[in-house]
Amino acid sequence: MTIQIKEGLFMKQEVTATGKTVEAAGAEQLGVPAASVTYEIIEAPKKGFLGFGEAPAKVRVTFVPTPETVGLAFVKTVLSDMGIDAAAELSGLPGGKREYFISIEGDGASVLIGHHGETLDALQYLTNLAANRREDDESGSYTRITVDIGNYRAKREETLRRLARRTAEKVLKYKRNITLEPMSAYERRIIHSEVQNIAGVTTNSVGSDNNRRVVVSLDGQGRPARKKPAEQTAPAAPKAPRPLPKNKIQKRARFDETLPEYHAGDCYSGDAEIDKAEAESDTDEI
Repeated sequence: MTIQIKEGLFMKQEVTATGKTVEAAGAEQLGVPAASVTYEIIEAPKKGFLGFGEAPAKVRVTFVPTPETVGLAFVKTVLSDMGIDAAAELSGLPGGKREYFISIEGDGASVLIGHHGETLDALQYLTNLAANRREDDESGSYTRITVDIGNYRAKREETLRRLARRTAEKVLKYKRNITLEPMSAYERRIIHSEVQNIAGVTTNSVGSDNNRRVVVSLDGQGRPARKKPAEQTAPAAPKAPRPLPKNKIQKRARFDETLPEYHAGDCYSGDAEIDKAEAESDTDEI
């Protein structure tokens, strides 16, 4: 069987294939879901007689990629380019009109999970970006694809729910708010949904971008009453200056009588007797 691919993997493909049956010459050779291809029979297969005149079918297979098949092809390309031996399968989510699930299974696929699923979230973001950037899709609708590795998301969700319950118990016990580590929007929704089922506590998100966190706190019924501020008293009146001791008043008067011509601001009078009297007065005051 020969296949001639005329266009890229993520775009519309039209191939001419030959095979014993029309189905054998179709989607299986392209590695895409059979529902995504259309067939145009160019030559029908001929059975021949006794092995003579037998001819395979020749068909034109047209593959119009859908967002989910583009997403699956993108994930497979990433696995191949990184040399990871893992398989990726696409399935539709129950009840989701344009929601799909890509499961990756393999021994080496765990390297794509990262710390708390950060690498897996990045792969999922790029997968959705690739799936929804089709120029030929004029519907304007968005297809959501969830990527999981080894059932990691279900395990992480259960871990977060246990964390939410333990944190709520601590808040009720110690009557204090608790702020959790930064989380993605998906993980914060899990915390919010679990805490809202516990009476006496509530949650809210603080921060921005990659530093956005969940705060678990008491709700209005369990919040302790705020203490009233202490009443302010009028400031005490300033104390009156302490009167000068009597002995110092007498010494200052005696000094003034001894030096009637001495004026404030003069350091030395030039008279030896005055200077001597001033020195004796200073010694007495000390």
